[in-house]
Amino acid sequence: MLPVTTTQKNSCQWLPIAFILLQSTLYGFGDPISKAAYEVVPLYALLSARYTIAFLFLMAIFGKRVVRGLKACSVRDWLLPSLCIAGGYIATNIAIVFTTATATAFLRSLSTVMTPLLALVVFRKKFSWKHIPILVMVIVGLYLLCGRGGLTGFGIGEIFGLLSALLLAGSLVFGEKALDKVDPVALTTVQTAMSVVLTTLCAFLLEGGIHLETAGTTEWLIIVYLAILCTVAGYLLQNAALRSISSRVVALLQCTGPVMTAFFSFLILGERLNLAGLVGAAILLACVVAETLMADDEKNKE
Repeated sequence: MLPVTTTQKNSCQWLPIAFILLQSTLYGFGDPISKAAYEVVPLYALLSARYTIAFLFLMAIFGKRVVRGLKACSVRDWLLPSLCIAGGYIATNIAIVFTTATATAFLRSLSTVMTPLLALVVFRKKFSWKHIPILVMVIVGLYLLCGRGGLTGFGIGEIFGLLSALLLAGSLVFGEKALDKVDPVALTTVQTAMSVVLTTLCAFLLEGGIHLETAGTTEWLIIVYLAILCTVAGYLLQNAALRSISSRVVALLQCTGPVMTAFFSFLILGERLNLAGLVGAAILLACVVAETLMADDEKNKE
């Protein structure tokens, strides 16, 4: 076997980073166009169509691999990360309906701050008092962003934004562990299938069925973009990256998402943050970076 060169090692290290940066760009564009589509198409009907298209696409391309991958593991290996990622992105889209796409993206990025708290509760990992000032600054940042930032205040949209952050933190924590036993493509497919089940159930319970009659050409193009690029590509990119870099690093890199969402939301929806909102957003991003770097430093000392 030929030795691995330094250039090849660096390439291997940068590739998963590029995966997450691409994911953030795809989601950054997807957030504002989702909000535009929800003005026309019922929320859960659109999500059900999105995830169904994504699932059928994955099965058409990778069906045999998915079946082999699932046979090689147990249900408990993929159940929690699938529930978390499905619930997380459903909560994200509910938040987009009730608040701005920009605020949703910043709140979603708090999954990094929530990760050590989740690890403390689930895995009994030690929680240093050094984290407390960061959590206090998170509260300050949230107040400035949502209460003074020129957005919608703190309401149901922001609550679902925080819920999405918690669930997405769970998808990273449980997903990193699951990928030791589950093929990333198989995990992506079962995560998408879980999203189909949950959104279809919500559509029938809350909207009386799958009603897509109001969807025009533009809305269907948005649904296809969300299905193939945000769901299929987004899930695959995250799961592929988690096999090479830690969940904390992935969460840190995903903090580029709010920046991309703010940029595209300004261009597409005309959403703006005032000075207080910009300061609050900067504080939140700084907290996310500080928490992740602190966690990695603690890991290196173990």
